[in-house]
Amino acid sequence: MRARACRSVLVRLCEGVPAKRRTSVGLTIINTLLFALNIYTWIVIGAVIFSWLYAFNVVNSSNRFVSMLGEFFYKATEPLLRPIRRVLPDLGGIDISPIVLFVGIYFVGQIVRNVLAPAII
Repeated sequence: MRARACRSVLVRLCEGVPAKRRTSVGLTIINTLLFALNIYTWIVIGAVIFSWLYAFNVVNSSNRFVSMLGEFFYKATEPLLRPIRRVLPDLGGIDISPIVLFVGIYFVGQIVRNVLAPAII
């Protein structure tokens, strides 16, 4: 159902555009979505590595750059990780919410590639 809604949004965006350009516009949108998912995956990886470095006192938490970097990672990843953490059981000191988020990002990417892309082409 969501794929149909996304397709209708893409069709509306491409109204009045010639057929050759319509495919080009659709592929640009799909590539932009896939690129954004890829960038967000790397941001989550950076946040995980930063949290390990911070937890083991490898980085100086009073350093302004380190503080800004930690704040960026927190603000970028916490809106998606917090709901996952609420659902997952408490495993002590182990946080598997980034793994669940990686799986979710992977599935969204597959839906974009296998459902939306063929609908555009």
